[in-house]
Amino acid sequence: MTQGKAEGKTARITPAKVLLKRLLWGYVRPQLRQILIAFAFMGVAAGMTGVMAALMQPVIDEVFRASDKARLAEVAIAVFLVFALRGAASYLGAVQMNAIGQRIVATAQHQLYSHLIRSDLSWFQSHASGQLLSRVINDVQVMRLAVGECLISIGSSVLTLVILIGVMFWRDWFLASLSFIAFPLVAVFVARIVKRLRKVWGQTQEALGDLSSVMGQTFVAARQVKAYGTERFEEDRIGGRIEQLYKLATKSFRIASSTTPINEMLSGLAIVVVIWYGGMQVMAGHSTAGELFSFITAFLLAYEPTKKLTKLNSQVQAGLAAAERVFDVLDTPAKVVDQAGVVPLVLAEPTVEFREVDFAYEEGRPVLHKVSLKVPAGRNVALVGPSGAGKSSILNLVLRLYDVTDGAVLVGGQDVREVTLESLRRQFALVSQEIAIFDDTVRNNIRYGSEEATEEQILAAAKAAHADEFITSLPQGYDTVVGEHGTRLSGGQRQRLSIARAMLRNAPILLLDEATSALDSESERAVQAALTTLQKGRTTIAIAHRLSTICEADMIYVMEKGRVVEAGTHTELLRRDGVYARLWRLQAGGLG
Repeated sequence: MTQGKAEGKTARITPAKVLLKRLLWGYVRPQLRQILIAFAFMGVAAGMTGVMAALMQPVIDEVFRASDKARLAEVAIAVFLVFALRGAASYLGAVQMNAIGQRIVATAQHQLYSHLIRSDLSWFQSHASGQLLSRVINDVQVMRLAVGECLISIGSSVLTLVILIGVMFWRDWFLASLSFIAFPLVAVFVARIVKRLRKVWGQTQEALGDLSSVMGQTFVAARQVKAYGTERFEEDRIGGRIEQLYKLATKSFRIASSTTPINEMLSGLAIVVVIWYGGMQVMAGHSTAGELFSFITAFLLAYEPTKKLTKLNSQVQAGLAAAERVFDVLDTPAKVVDQAGVVPLVLAEPTVEFREVDFAYEEGRPVLHKVSLKVPAGRNVALVGPSGAGKSSILNLVLRLYDVTDGAVLVGGQDVREVTLESLRRQFALVSQEIAIFDDTVRNNIRYGSEEATEEQILAAAKAAHADEFITSLPQGYDTVVGEHGTRLSGGQRQRLSIARAMLRNAPILLLDEATSALDSESERAVQAALTTLQKGRTTIAIAHRLSTICEADMIYVMEKGRVVEAGTHTELLRRDGVYARLWRLQAGGLG
């Protein structure tokens, strides 16, 4: 089951007034000055709409019936000016409101991304990337539409309605009262579909995130899809999710549009009452045809903003469903954070020590048991053992990507929980089997190790990593864009770029996580030479799958089932004929 579906089943519905208050207070209130300016333009446009309705009375009574030619020119000029002023005011108000909406998007996306990128690693591992992208891009856009449409409807439709209703009551208060009989009935009907619509929109956003997640996975795995000939399977899998989105979209539209026939019937009833009663008043001589036509014009002009306000509910419900997903992320606190009273790490000696460390990713499923080890300054220490022994967890705890369950991790003699995360992680450079290469130039991928690096430093790092030769042979050299995940480079080239990045970082402690495990022999030799250069003068902790790469380590810790079971040099461990010796014989036999 995908993460998106799982989330959809367990999601709770936050009360609408709570979400609205948070939206308005957090995103609308900072734009209050701009909103008031937009409302001023909308007020002018609404006022001109009311003037248009009022002008119908002199058009009918003084121009058409009385045939006043002098009055005709005056009324014609007035109508033109009203339309021109309304058009200009509507344009300026719409432009201002669009700017406000886009600012809301930018603010929300910045907040959301900043929160996500600082979230715990465990949180990323439990959420599909497509779901997260959907929240940052799709949900925020839907949220903007809801807030923007809400403000526009309030600013334009409500103001227009108020002025037109004023014209109607000015013309005939009793007839105006009769015409509004339908509105309470519409409000009752709309209120009944609110909860249902909100639920469907929430399901739609979840399904959209699920589609983004699965589609993204297939694009990343395009090579495997083609190699295994599973295009038809992926088409069916994606097709099922697209069909689910289609059904949800049509369902939400059907629910939202169900107000249309009710509105039309009730509005038709109201206009019949207006024509019948107003006509009787004209025939009885209590009002003029111009006054009735002015009233009917105001009523008909009021229909469009009323319809917008009725449909506004569906947009608001979509926005609230999206906002709930956004706030769900923003309200998830990070567990690994700077605690009160922490200080910057001052590293006199780049040492690392584990003291009786217990650790579990999930409660009740321990990964490390009473692990104790020491990495002296400037020494090269290796961690070996079968898969699942806990080696990568050691590196995760050194970087404080997670916190220990019990015991302590010390860097430079200081507990990593008692120093700031920024100062701690600045002491490390990581070269992993999971190579992070961005769809950017070679130069910028290397510069990722140090944003302030000069061109000379970048070139020096590339040469030290044995990468300069292949970089200069690329079509644009250091300006070559390497593609997403570095797809235009070989595995060995990507790894040497990551080593150059670590060179540029120039951190005192180096972490190597099976840095040569996925390379062929020729690439491994080039990368190993680069790593040898990188390790000089640095404290190194290396996880190794190929034991031949760590024979010269100053100390080797052998791990099994989350415990340190052996420790010593390569020669000492072979002499003991324990776990390490068995692993060595297995690999030597495989090589032979």
